[in-house]
Amino acid sequence: MSEEPSARGEVLIVTGMSGAGRTTAANALEDHGWYVVDNLPPQMLRPLLELAGRVGSELPRVAAVVDVRGGDLLAELPATAQQLRDANNLRILFLDASDDALVRRFEQVRRPHPLQSAGTILDGIREERRQLQSIREGSDIVVDTTGLNIHQLASRTAELFEEEGAPRHRTTILSFGFKYGLPADADLVADMRFLPNPFWRDDLRALTGESEAVSNYVLAQEGATEFLDAYVQAVTPIIEGYQRENKSHSTIAIGCTGGKHRSVAMSLALAALLERIPGLRVRVRHRDLGRE
Repeated sequence: MSEEPSARGEVLIVTGMSGAGRTTAANALEDHGWYVVDNLPPQMLRPLLELAGRVGSELPRVAAVVDVRGGDLLAELPATAQQLRDANNLRILFLDASDDALVRRFEQVRRPHPLQSAGTILDGIREERRQLQSIREGSDIVVDTTGLNIHQLASRTAELFEEEGAPRHRTTILSFGFKYGLPADADLVADMRFLPNPFWRDDLRALTGESEAVSNYVLAQEGATEFLDAYVQAVTPIIEGYQRENKSHSTIAIGCTGGKHRSVAMSLALAALLERIPGLRVRVRHRDLGRE
């Protein structure tokens, strides 16, 4: 007899009614660091857990989406899940919605229900409820998505399954040079060319904004600290709004002429201030540093 897979990570089975939001929930889990496998036959759960055990921390949290697309194989899910519960940190998330809401959603996308065959959408929904009844009863968490839009469901999923202390939003602060073009993926752009350029200082020209000498020079200029304080005050409600809307990442671009001095120094200073916002993880990238 083979050994049970070791409990090295958290395993979540995502299932429920077609049209209730499985894809939205799966995407939200993936955005928060889960390894998501879609349309997994229940028989493949054990090999997946064994793989998770072998790779250890490299695959710590696994979510498997299981649904009626598996046909008759779905009937084995309750027994398979029960066999694995004792040896693994396994939970089942069941997504549900009212019949009326599900009918409206299928009509909006103009797609048939996977079980309606020659019948109506409602016939398919009723048959799916029958097949999933025992799975719903054995689920750890049931979420009714009737009154939720996709953003609200994503936020609800994140609230339920994000790791304690995990960031709710990640921001990249990107320094760049205007002469090389605006970053295409920037959500916000700020221009540091209102500050004197260290390039015209012989003792600073060869240095970059990462050096203490250039940083001190830039931050000592009139308007520099005022800009930082005001910009943090302006950006904070935006980031908090991103968190509420489950937008997982944003890019704040900070530019100067060549992307070597002012934008670099101000990006680093801005990052130090934004890191104080709860639930935010900040990283800094310098796009044009090192260009001639």
